[in-house]
Amino acid sequence: MILRRTLVLLSCIVLTATGLAVGGASTGQAPAGAAPRCADVHVLFARGTVETAPPLGLTGIAFTNAVRGRLPGKSVRVEAVRYAASANFSNKLAFAHSFIRGVESAQRRMRSIAAACPDTDIVLGGYSQGAALAQYAVSAQVQVPERYQRYRSYVPRPLPASVASHVAAVVLYAPPSPHFMRQAGAPAVVPLAAYRGKTVRYCIQGDTICNGARLGGPNALHLLYSVNGMADQGARYVARRV
Repeated sequence: MILRRTLVLLSCIVLTATGLAVGGASTGQAPAGAAPRCADVHVLFARGTVETAPPLGLTGIAFTNAVRGRLPGKSVRVEAVRYAASANFSNKLAFAHSFIRGVESAQRRMRSIAAACPDTDIVLGGYSQGAALAQYAVSAQVQVPERYQRYRSYVPRPLPASVASHVAAVVLYAPPSPHFMRQAGAPAVVPLAAYRGKTVRYCIQGDTICNGARLGGPNALHLLYSVNGMADQGARYVARRV
């Protein structure tokens, strides 16, 4: 009961702190009939599980607004990764299908942006489940456990190496830890070497999703990434790379 009240209180704080920012967040959709334009920086962000303020989520809104603030002389387009951010953990197969569609959606957009806008710096970001999605999107391979080998054909293929040169940064907020992922039965992720030097991870000490704790639900700390200063830290990282 105490944890539930804390989560509700923190949710209210987060909503209050970012309420004005929601109105300023753009998903980068061009008006009907308008020709698409290439931005200097194109941010793709995947929200967390059933996160408030879809499609970007509160963390994505805070991060992308901070990116804009750090790049006053550049055009910045913001786009949410299209996926359900499902919480259907009781049906592993349905959840996996939903998640894989999100990974493939992110990969399609990265390939498309790289081809149509070769001078654009792509920034891939994600929070919680969305951070896991971003990791899989830039992985060299997904190591499927033996018991799931019959589903191997559904695993998304790695991005072409040529896309990596267009990606300036991969910014991960509260990515589920390797231990957490193993206990959940999720395949291990092996990042492509080209992304290792341009990936940054943010995990609040004590956040049980990303700090290596055993599999379980999130605690109150997991809700604070939009208000604890890490959104701006991620934006500073991006600004140094574009």
